[in-house]
Amino acid sequence: MDVSPTVWAVTIIAIVGLLLFDYVFHVRKAHEPQLKEAAIWSGIYVGLALVFGLFVLVQWGGQYAGEYYAGYITEKALSVDNLFVFLIIMASFKVPRADQQKVLLFGISFALIARTALIFVGAGLINQFAWVFYAFGLILLLTAGSLIKKELASEEHDEADNFVVRLARRFIHTTDHYDGDKLFTIHDGSRVMTPMLLVMVAIGGTDVLFALDSIPAIFGLTQQTYLVFTAVAFSLMGLRQLYFLIDGLLNRLIYLSWGLSVILGFIGVKLIIHALHENNLGFINNGEHVEVVEIGIGLSLSVIIGVLAITVLASLFSPKGRAVHIIGGLQTTAEKYVTLPQDAPVEERCRLAAKVAHYQEKMPSISARYREELIASERHFRELLDCAHGKHGEFERTGVAPEPEPVPAPEAESVEGARADTQAAAGTTTPDTRRGSDGNDAV
Repeated sequence: MDVSPTVWAVTIIAIVGLLLFDYVFHVRKAHEPQLKEAAIWSGIYVGLALVFGLFVLVQWGGQYAGEYYAGYITEKALSVDNLFVFLIIMASFKVPRADQQKVLLFGISFALIARTALIFVGAGLINQFAWVFYAFGLILLLTAGSLIKKELASEEHDEADNFVVRLARRFIHTTDHYDGDKLFTIHDGSRVMTPMLLVMVAIGGTDVLFALDSIPAIFGLTQQTYLVFTAVAFSLMGLRQLYFLIDGLLNRLIYLSWGLSVILGFIGVKLIIHALHENNLGFINNGEHVEVVEIGIGLSLSVIIGVLAITVLASLFSPKGRAVHIIGGLQTTAEKYVTLPQDAPVEERCRLAAKVAHYQEKMPSISARYREELIASERHFRELLDCAHGKHGEFERTGVAPEPEPVPAPEAESVEGARADTQAAAGTTTPDTRRGSDGNDAV
């Protein structure tokens, strides 16, 4: 595949231009993108990626177009998994919702620079040493195994407590509070760093860790540096908008790690097979290549798409997936109502109240097993619902919007109390538990 310097230059200029466009027109003013805005721009970026694949098809043929699409889809899936970790990190740093897209865009920019460097380093190693395919394959198999191990672990793993985050917290000292989306602010007459800088470093550094399995994965699908670079770049572009578009869907993709482990394991095997075919290590077949049947790009693309489709469908329509949707939706909606500003439109207040009632009607359909597994603190869950019901009951009775308040913090609880609150959250107790503090129906 021969790519001219002109094509390289135009491609890089176009990608940098898209990033600058985002910085100038989208994140300069802090705001939370609406669903329509996120959907439109996500569609635009995915459309650009697909059109670029057609350009590869016309310019270099179907083989390379297939390699590009396989790489893009794999990198996009890995990026969605990364978004979940970013969500946890930003929640642990309590990043204001309106400022989250700026943090994400910085992370995307940092990731693009870091991954570009890793791509050229990887390409150089592959061109010089055929044994690198063995190393990349082993990395992917180990990564696939670690994903499975994490899913099988009985205790929760804190994604916001990785090496990079701990290092950033230790050496970057900031104020306790944000000052909008500023990286520096004036505190007691001195110029100091804000938590915004800390979380950007944490996000950017964490993404470098992700690249350690992301780059070997795409080199397992294509060894063309240009295709690797463009597939990675297009998978990162629009990630900010995708975050806000599928924010509520992220928690529902409960089997995504399983699907990614299968894909990474498959690509790892593919790389090792390719390494055997190109073998020059003396202790393997006396340094001669091994006659093996290599996995074609058509089969690779089919496996990747098939595994992702099964993963998404199983996540959304399995009993546990439905339970995650109902419990997560109920908690998120109740939190939004409790923290709703007094000047919020009446329509928005009523819409959230109706949504809370809709989710709570579905709670009895969730088995006790999933309620116990998915509700971290039943007492906190119940207090949150009671708070939302009480506020809406007050609003309906007086016509005056209640003041927003912080979400109730979880408290220690006994086993008996937890069991009782689980029944209450499921809607299986007496009707009084679904009423406001005044005894009237709140929602």
